[in-house]
Amino acid sequence: MMFQIWLHAVLLFCGLFSNAIGAFVGVNIQTAVSNMPSAPDIVAILRAHQITHVRLFDADAHMLNALANTGIEVMVSVTNQEVLGIGELPSTAAAWVNKNIAAYVPSTNITAIAVGSEVLTTLPHAARILVPAMSNLHKALVASNLNYQVKVSTPNSMDVISRSFPPSAATFNTTLNSTITQILQFLKSTKSFYMLNAYPYYEYVKSNGIFPLDYALFKTLSPVKQIVDPNTLFHYNSMFDALIDATYNSIADLNFSGIPIVVTETGWPSFGGSIEPDATSGNAELYINNLIRRVSNDSGPPSQPAVPINTYIYELFNEDKRARPISERNWGLLYTNGTSMYDLALGNAEITGANSSSSFCIARPGADDKSLQDGLNWACGNGQANCAAIQKGQPCFNPDTLQNHASYAYNDYYQKMRGSGGTCDFGGTASITTVDPSYGSCRFTGSSNSSGGMFPSPALGPVGPSSESARTVHILHFGTIVVATLCLLQVNLRSFL
Repeated sequence: MMFQIWLHAVLLFCGLFSNAIGAFVGVNIQTAVSNMPSAPDIVAILRAHQITHVRLFDADAHMLNALANTGIEVMVSVTNQEVLGIGELPSTAAAWVNKNIAAYVPSTNITAIAVGSEVLTTLPHAARILVPAMSNLHKALVASNLNYQVKVSTPNSMDVISRSFPPSAATFNTTLNSTITQILQFLKSTKSFYMLNAYPYYEYVKSNGIFPLDYALFKTLSPVKQIVDPNTLFHYNSMFDALIDATYNSIADLNFSGIPIVVTETGWPSFGGSIEPDATSGNAELYINNLIRRVSNDSGPPSQPAVPINTYIYELFNEDKRARPISERNWGLLYTNGTSMYDLALGNAEITGANSSSSFCIARPGADDKSLQDGLNWACGNGQANCAAIQKGQPCFNPDTLQNHASYAYNDYYQKMRGSGGTCDFGGTASITTVDPSYGSCRFTGSSNSSGGMFPSPALGPVGPSSESARTVHILHFGTIVVATLCLLQVNLRSFL
């Protein structure tokens, strides 16, 4: 009984703790890429750029296995092709959850299921089955005692809203009201969130010059160009905020409230054809970095200032297999070797570039296993790198991949030896990054917090019989660290109740 009371207290603390962490910026990982890195290499890239949240457009087993024990939060997707079967048969939904969710948690930190992608506007014939599919998945999660950890929703584009400006007058397309009302009822009853795909790039292009480019790129507008909602007098500093508020007001128009919005897709193409003059690397860099700054201030849009805007950027890599227009192939943040398309500020890291003061040597994504193993053996042998942290049971052992272990060993050698001529090469299997690859309690040599872990270690020390109050303080201190760690690792504590 006391254990259950303690767990309930932990769950309450986790709710408060998670709210205090603030908004996050994650990334979408699509698959129409010719030279797609392996799943372990993708995870190494995510960690190198300190990306803590990802959305997968399917439930790929290789990716879900590679993401195990990383702490990265994962949104998996039911493909549009799977929606009909899951909506028609509860047994199909149960089998999907067992295969793609229950088989991986808690090792893989799956926190949400995106049911389809823009089903209402791309597959209107499936609209009737969308909510039954969501409901069947939720019931399957309840049966597996995973409904508290994994939320169910469906991504919608701005096309479901008939007119987005002014935001205060926005409403859903009346032909979709019945289905959207059912979706909102489901989200409200399951304490889930509305998934929104919001693209200022497309809205700006469609506006034909009505809105200034600076407005779409989060750039400061002059007083005479500021965008104001005439009904509320709210000032909108970015089209991104206006699109989110248009969605909140559309939800309110159907008499719903208290359903937070998560932006499941947004971004800006870095290259386009002759008829796409605003799809440029410079505009993409401005949009993405300004977006990250915007989300990171933990505030909501003018109508919901206290509700942070968790956001997933579209997308990790360019999809060269996509059809025209040319811009459709150029939304990626990174090349497939893990280097940035442009200066980038992901995962709470400073913007990286030539002027960064710290550099790290990591295994190059895509390097062949034999060469990596040779490099790892040399670094931990003749190179005299300290490889204790990547041994089993030590803080840098997981994920147990050659890419991860080689990165740690390469960097330890490089940091110790570069002052006397040591290089970051290892037979072409290594590369320099200015993004600190440290994660969790695994700290890479050269990190600004090399000696620390996720939390500072409590100075417990000897406690004598006359120091009962000190003992209590130490126990509470240690307990808080344990609880916070459990919260961050998203341990499914309710399974113990």
